[in-house]
Amino acid sequence: MTAGGTPLLAVEDLWIRFPGRPAIVEAVRGIGFELGREKVGIVGESGSGKTVTGRAVLRLIPPPGQVTARRLVFDGVDLLALDERGMRGIRGRRISMVLQDPRFSLNPVMTVGRQIAEAYRVHHAVSRREAARRAVEMLAAVRIRDPARVFDLYPHEVSGGMGQRIMIAMMLIPGPDLLIADEPTSALDVTVQMQILAILDDLVTARGMGLCFISHDLNLVASFCDRVLIMYAGRIVETCRASELRQARHPYTRGLLASLPRVDAPVPELPVLRRDPAWGEPPR
Repeated sequence: MTAGGTPLLAVEDLWIRFPGRPAIVEAVRGIGFELGREKVGIVGESGSGKTVTGRAVLRLIPPPGQVTARRLVFDGVDLLALDERGMRGIRGRRISMVLQDPRFSLNPVMTVGRQIAEAYRVHHAVSRREAARRAVEMLAAVRIRDPARVFDLYPHEVSGGMGQRIMIAMMLIPGPDLLIADEPTSALDVTVQMQILAILDDLVTARGMGLCFISHDLNLVASFCDRVLIMYAGRIVETCRASELRQARHPYTRGLLASLPRVDAPVPELPVLRRDPAWGEPPR
């Protein structure tokens, strides 16, 4: 259930398959969830299906990948029924996605300001000058000092933390209702992580957006999000309020929590996570 009201995104019986040898790989197996104007974290190990779930919402799973769902509805719009032209009206304008590493997401031969301005002009009929002005304002909104100077820099001239802020600015400038953030702080040091999270929190709250926060870091998600979805082998095995994550009941979630080192409760040896193949089985 969402935090309240009509869900912004409703997913039911979502499957994502990739043809392989000797058999089809089922990356996501019949999951379902709802997301409102709230912060929802999706956590799990690498390969659990977190990122492909986010990409499937935007219909960004390339062939030969196959996406099917009983329901994939965003703000009353059936995403699976839209043609590619209709999806281009959704991507960026209504739903944006911050990718994991800005070094591979930003165009290396365009200044960052031009890329942000272009993201705005794609969805708004404005002049180049107006788009540039909005881009500088957006750089300031993500707390970049001297945004007019940064506007003219190329991606290789900025740090990792600044590159991540630029990516967030680019994804937020069209004014989306839902932001999917895929590991937006994984390559950053702790201080910069907190700064990025504070920026996301302020912008999401001020704009009344929904946020889907994909991460490996349970402690981070527990302190930042409203709800948490725990994924294992393509399935959502548990959903709980972020504030109650430490009281989670599923053995997989308990194992993930137990494998985290704690300064306040040191142990001689961290336990090894034990897995049960039955946890990844879809419902019959």
